[in-house]
Parts: sequence; C-alpha cells; structure tokens
Amino acid sequence: MNFPSNVKYHREHTWLNVENTIGTIGITDFAQSELGEIVFVDLPDTGKIFKQGDIFGSIEALKTVSDLFMPVSGKVIEINKPLWLNPAWVNSDPFDKGWMIKIELIKPDEIEGLLSIEAYQALVT
Repeated sequence: MNFPSNVKYHREHTWLNVENTIGTIGITDFAQSELGEIVFVDLPDTGKIFKQGDIFGSIEALKTVSDLFMPVSGKVIEINKPLWLNPAWVNSDPFDKGWMIKIELIKPDEIEGLLSIEAYQALVT
C-alpha cells in the first residue's frame, strides 16, 4: 500500500498536498483498495466553498457509494475532469492521475490538525 510522505491525511481517508495556498485532494490508497473497482466520481463545481469535514462529493464502486470529506476548508478552483471518463485512475494512481479537486485554502492552520503518514498508517493498519 502506498503512503506518500508529502501529503497530509484526513481520518475519513482523503489526502491533501499543499503548494503555497493551493491544495490538491484525493482519496488514499487504503480507501480505494477498500472500495474496490471505482466506476464513477461525483465532484463539485468550481467556485463552491466547503468547510473542513464537509462532504464535497461521492465515489461509486461496483458495490458501494462513499462520501468524500474535505480535509480542510477551501474554495474549489479546479476539478480533475478527465477522471469522469477514467474513474479507474483512482484505483491505479490515487495520488497522481486520480486526484479529484484543487482548492484555494481558506484556513491554512487546519493543516496542523491533519494526520501525518505515521498517524494515518496506525489508523488503517
């Protein structure tokens, strides 16, 4: 299982990679492996604002649907539109091709409350 050290983790199995004031969000390798084959991803429109912990979309696998939770507060500035046609990227490459949204951070201090790689590994293993 892949646990990149350059991201922070939310206990609801989303990850956040921050560059300056822009955050990229997706689901973890653990989450995609638990869901199974991903067949659809429902993502929000750009411009939408979410608070930390809000549901920002959903992900559908062959046998289940799961909510997607915001790791930090932010305004959606970009959506991975090719993911709609290629939802299996979440399974094959959740930290690169399978990213979901990019946000402009509203409360950067919330990052401090996210899990480190070690804390997330302890949660899921």
